Amino acid sequence: MKELKDIVSAYDIAVAAGKQSALATVVHLEGSSYRRPGARMLITDDGQLTGAISGGCLEGDALQKALLVMSHKKSRIVTYDTMDEDEATLGVGLGCNGVIQVLIEPIDPQDPDNQVSFLRQVIAERQKSVLVTMFSLEDKKADQKGTILLLEENGGTRIKSIDPHLLQHLKEDTAVSFSQQKSSFHNYVSGNESLTAFIEYIPPVISVVIIGAGNDVFPLVDMAEILGWETRVVDGRASYASKDRFTKSCQVLVSKPEYVLDQIPVDQYTVFLLMTHNYNYDLAMLRALLPKILMYVGVLGPRKKLDRMLDDLKNEGIHPTENQMSFIYGPVGLDIGAETAEEIALSIIAEIKSVYSGRNGQSLRLSGDVIHSREDTRILERKIQ
Repeated sequence: MKELKDIVSAYDIAVAAGKQSALATVVHLEGSSYRRPGARMLITDDGQLTGAISGGCLEGDALQKALLVMSHKKSRIVTYDTMDEDEATLGVGLGCNGVIQVLIEPIDPQDPDNQVSFLRQVIAERQKSVLVTMFSLEDKKADQKGTILLLEENGGTRIKSIDPHLLQHLKEDTAVSFSQQKSSFHNYVSGNESLTAFIEYIPPVISVVIIGAGNDVFPLVDMAEILGWETRVVDGRASYASKDRFTKSCQVLVSKPEYVLDQIPVDQYTVFLLMTHNYNYDLAMLRALLPKILMYVGVLGPRKKLDRMLDDLKNEGIHPTENQMSFIYGPVGLDIGAETAEEIALSIIAEIKSVYSGRNGQSLRLSGDVIHSREDTRILERKIQ
């Protein structure tokens, strides 16, 4: 999400300066690559790049291709075969092992439905979205359709010109992406025409609510914001919960624990960290959070602190269910031997990321498999009557 925000911001600056621009998007991948489908990069006619489609090996060539796209005002698909050991094929040294399809689209600032307008709508509201980008792998010289459809969790829809039969199939497949919370690829065949759709599931950005405004939360706020996550800090002490102590984008609240949830929107992508170093405040927050549908509540401190909190709740007649216990992480963080505030912040951020990615946080060398499942980029074929 941070990349999308950076691209929209850079585009606005480029338009104000009278620059032309193009959007490069990784739309499909076979094998391995540094960036996955959905990686984007804004390219301006003076060579400025925002975002990335690789680890740096493809950007130079993509810039040259984008300049041609801007000049001809026509989208194109570019294939980078990093399985080819002959580096002269592309003129760049590539260390990956995959075939990467990159769609490069010119952006017309006069078109209210240009590509950036779709991205702008995605980041405007905190909700799940599915963005559809269409292209042809069989006829790369054809006019690529590009970004054509946006569906939002609240029912919002944005559509460019699409054949009604194709649109019906797209809506059926995007509904599956919503339900599975997963991107997919589909090939739609009608007569002699074959079009591939990258149906991209985009979740809301993670919102980190840190209960406690001591000095040890500064690294947490900084790391979360580097990732583009939303940050909020809450404390009952006005001298600690002072806006002057935190970054401009971090929301700071002074509140008693029983009123915190009245002031904060809470959804599946909201995580809480109990870090006040005040046992009673943290206990009151845990009591308030238990009825919520959450994925992560981290409790700073030793295991015996959490055990004591749970015992106190049970003495009040509150018995956390198995599902409620599943989202309580205490002691908080991955076991990386963290000691300093910065190291503890790193372990916490990594654990949150692993939870939302459905991973266990172990060393990749122990996985015994590829980093990303090849099944994730399999293209399913559908015929359109």
